[in-house]
Amino acid sequence: GAFFIMYLAGFSINVLSMLAVVLAVGLVVDDAIVMTENIYVRIEKGMPPKEAGIEGAKEIFFAVISTTITLVAVFFPIVFMDGTTGRLFREFSIVVSGSVIISSFAALTFTPMLATKLLIKREQQSWFYRKPAPFFEGMNRVYSQALAAFLKRRWIALPFTIVTILLIGVLWNTIPAEMAPLEDRSQISINTMGAEGVTYEYIRDYTEDINHLVDSIIPDAEAVTARVSSGSGNVRITLKDMKDRDYTQMEVAEKLSKAVQKKTMARSFVQQSSSFGGRRGGMPVQYVLQATNIEKLQEVLPKFMTKVYENPVFQMADVNLKFSKPEARININRDKASIMGVSTKNIAQTLQYGLSGQRMGYFYMNGKQYEILGEINRQQRNKPADLKGIYIRSDNGNMVQLDNLIELTGGIAPPKLYRYNRFVSATISAGLADGKTIGQGLDEMDKIAKETLDETFRTA
Repeated sequence: GAFFIMYLAGFSINVLSMLAVVLAVGLVVDDAIVMTENIYVRIEKGMPPKEAGIEGAKEIFFAVISTTITLVAVFFPIVFMDGTTGRLFREFSIVVSGSVIISSFAALTFTPMLATKLLIKREQQSWFYRKPAPFFEGMNRVYSQALAAFLKRRWIALPFTIVTILLIGVLWNTIPAEMAPLEDRSQISINTMGAEGVTYEYIRDYTEDINHLVDSIIPDAEAVTARVSSGSGNVRITLKDMKDRDYTQMEVAEKLSKAVQKKTMARSFVQQSSSFGGRRGGMPVQYVLQATNIEKLQEVLPKFMTKVYENPVFQMADVNLKFSKPEARININRDKASIMGVSTKNIAQTLQYGLSGQRMGYFYMNGKQYEILGEINRQQRNKPADLKGIYIRSDNGNMVQLDNLIELTGGIAPPKLYRYNRFVSATISAGLADGKTIGQGLDEMDKIAKETLDETFRTA
């Protein structure tokens, strides 16, 4: 039944689907065992097999249905969970729920039918049956006595239930929560990130400095590799096998985190491999702020990040939305432009042709095709003020200097804009201090959000 459900749903045989199969084996046999035992007891008491099958199935029909509904109600809602957890356990949920449903159907149909044909009353029980019989009979007596005593004091049920619910609530808030415990996989990486606009050479030198730092802290590392790209770098560390070292991956990561914080030329983030991999293999805590416009995010992010940096639960933190890219904003004086016969469209097209390197056409020389790219000489547009020296042809054919029509203002903007659930978003990534879990980190993020965000924001 489990494999049939996997086939219908298009699932593959993997660790999680096989986990569902293993669990389903324990769940699905319960219904059949209870049904078979109930019928066999009646046969032992002298009831004909066919009648025993009918009466036994009638007696526990509701119990089988109710347990099936309960199990499906527990496992199936996992399908509707969002994020990594939902995607990860979707197969598990569907396979277990489907197997339980098929099991209950088989227990209510095939099991009674087969029991009436295969089960017979034995006049003499086998040695294997007689030997453990006293033990099970003793268990039945103890259970019967305990049940009778409990039924005489039924009032105990209500306070016992209340205490149990309260205890669950206390333990739920006390026990740390996380998706999966951090494992020692002998893999650590350090991501380096420079400010917007830094040169390749700058980030290369900084990454090399971090590489030397790693060599000094972990001289016996199995391998240390460094990669550098535009604006960022990565140092990947492979430790020796666990049996060949007397320290853990977590201890090394703690030392590296404290050491890289002293390197202020750029920013570095120490990351350990997650048990399930994926993007959370970097920073364990991922918290998304969602706003209706970018201005509101720009206003609250500094306050939010300051509180995150100061919080002892987090070891390091970063946000993907950075307002670090310098830009020149061109404000057109539309009244002047109209008087001089220059349209906004002409200004925009002239700037586009002069700055974007747009392809204007092709030419052929010596049997080869070359692109014609139109743009202003780079030496003449190194500074924002150089834009004012550009001339634009007006409607009457006169050349008008752009300085007469625009006003330049400086500003900063994010290199990229991010969206989540159709809202403008910023994702805060944070590492955890020693001994802290993802659940504790998310709780702290929620507290900071309540202190800094208004009701127009959403979090995820």
